[in-house]
Amino acid sequence: MISIGNFDGVHRGHQKMIQTLVDHARQRELPPMVFTFDPHPIHLLRPEHAPPELMGIEERAAILGHLGVDCVIAYPTSRELLNLSPQEFFQQILCDQLCAQGLVEGPNFYFGKDRAGDVTLLESLCEEAGMFFKVVEPSMCAERMISSSEIRKAIQMGQVDLAAEMLGRLYQIKGTVGHGDARGRGLGFPTANLSGVPTLLPGEGVYSGFAITEGKRFPAAINLGGNPTFQNQDAKVEVHLIGFTGEIYDQELRVQFLNKLRDVQTFANVEALKIQLTIDVESAKKQATEWKGLE
Repeated sequence: MISIGNFDGVHRGHQKMIQTLVDHARQRELPPMVFTFDPHPIHLLRPEHAPPELMGIEERAAILGHLGVDCVIAYPTSRELLNLSPQEFFQQILCDQLCAQGLVEGPNFYFGKDRAGDVTLLESLCEEAGMFFKVVEPSMCAERMISSSEIRKAIQMGQVDLAAEMLGRLYQIKGTVGHGDARGRGLGFPTANLSGVPTLLPGEGVYSGFAITEGKRFPAAINLGGNPTFQNQDAKVEVHLIGFTGEIYDQELRVQFLNKLRDVQTFANVEALKIQLTIDVESAKKQATEWKGLE
């Protein structure tokens, strides 16, 4: 039993579809499987329009496994694959290679060259092949259909709390802690400067959240953007781990976002900045302490 898709973010809509897949597969004593493409076809067809990912393929596979999927196939994307007609894709990939006995998809699923195949055609092909087929209705949030693109829009606008609602968990990024200019330390708020983040960054601003290092989670105040008070417009990811002492240079750090606290601002002087940073840290600590949602 197979579901095909990109599954970026493995959001609540994906989770509903996977639960349906797992339920029907178990009823028929079949392994529930996910078929995805690596890389996403848009990277070959229109690389300039390829959106940044919400999570990497390994993280997607781990979450899908936690949801009950037995196998995740990251199929190598090629021009030959993308040139298959819907009928050729169904026969060569699903029937001949995967020996699929059933399919579970969402209503906006398209397949084959130029996305010519839809769920209506897929249902017809499954019926001809004597194969089970099920369409799972989309999940809604804030009167909009949950999708990876809607989640990206929310994150880019700084609406990380809305993104968390659609994901069913806090949005997170990870990177390596590098050396900065130590200005935060001089202000009394040392920060871990994150680099090498491969996934989508929220819009510029100051956020509350959590930072996870070596299996321990700390409340965090997170600055995304420049430091205009010091005439520095270079975009950075600076994370103040509340209650943490020690050095974590060159280590991986995961950062989870709760809420946006404010926009990036220019302050009249260093003292005004320090006052605001104190407020930011207290707000971030309070929100993290009171957080009772999904992680």
